Amino acid sequence: MTRLPRRVFLGLPVALGFALSLHASAADAPGAAYYPAAREWVRKAPADLGMDPARLAEAVAFAQSHETERARDFSDQQKTFGTPLGSLPTKRAATNGVVIYKGYVVAEFGDTSFVDPTYSVAKSMLSTVAGIAVRDGRIGNLDEAVAKLVADGGYASAHNAPITWKQHLQQESEWEGELWGKNANFIGHEAFGAGERKPREFQQPGTFYEYNDVRINRFALSLLRVFGKPVPEVFEDEVMTPIGASNTWKWVPYHNSYVELNGKLAASVSGGTRWGGGMWINSWDMARFGYLWLRGGNWAGQQILPPGYVKAALAPSAHGPDYGYLWWLNTKGKNLPGLPANAFAALGAGSNDIVVSPDHELVIVWRWHAGNPAEFAKRVIAAIR
Repeated sequence: MTRLPRRVFLGLPVALGFALSLHASAADAPGAAYYPAAREWVRKAPADLGMDPARLAEAVAFAQSHETERARDFSDQQKTFGTPLGSLPTKRAATNGVVIYKGYVVAEFGDTSFVDPTYSVAKSMLSTVAGIAVRDGRIGNLDEAVAKLVADGGYASAHNAPITWKQHLQQESEWEGELWGKNANFIGHEAFGAGERKPREFQQPGTFYEYNDVRINRFALSLLRVFGKPVPEVFEDEVMTPIGASNTWKWVPYHNSYVELNGKLAASVSGGTRWGGGMWINSWDMARFGYLWLRGGNWAGQQILPPGYVKAALAPSAHGPDYGYLWWLNTKGKNLPGLPANAFAALGAGSNDIVVSPDHELVIVWRWHAGNPAEFAKRVIAAIR
């Protein structure tokens, strides 16, 4: 389990909440990418990596001073999202974050070990599970209809039958129906709170983008069917254990999201925490997950995700707002203003975010903050000399 001190202060004012390293990795080799071992992550002083410590300290101070207005006790959850289906913690952490540069920890602030819901970052994790299905040949072609592999009634209608795996991944499926008591059209204030929508005609699958958690939850259930076991088990065995994540994270199902699988009840998880449940995780494990994607799905020589899948996942869809396979992209420079066009992010309500900039070998986790995560990232990048 990754247990790092909440704050380690070296060479900078304590008030900045700035964590730096005193030691380097003995495994460092010139030109070789560093990968953190399980339960530990090497810290390096920013100056040792060519960063300006003062400017990085200013960036961290900025991040610390921009906390979200979301309620600490989640008392605004139902008003914001509607009637819950799953549990929530009794409180959340204050804003916190981790900065990983060239694989090393160069900054840390706040309670980074606190296990919190990370909302729609779970969507990018579902994308990763889909990548495992492609790697293992469980999904042979993302352009094939889900109904060819999943026959549980969810794709039986004429409208839903042609929906493909790629359309789910790009949020262009237009899946029609109800799942776990929530309808895919998001109509009804009690069910959806401030997120309720006006009725509209469904479009043909693959022709229209809509950010829609019911359809993502249907996608998660379809992945369960393909693997023949719960998605969290796949994620743990094939992703989190190989990358050395802690054992503190958990993917919490809704109270009613159980299906029969091989004669037993199995939990199907969600792609967010809109109605409770979801992925609960600390900032360090989020950083490991982001670092896996920074390295193209490779971890210390083990190719966890197919390179072709990673490339496709980070390419914009035809109809989305610069959106890949459940990842937010920046090819148009709008989602992450001021960052390179190839930067990408996993974004969750709150805000709980992972920003990745391949050009800078940079992964930033920033949780429970206000404003666009690019504002913090730009300030970190300004410290790179």
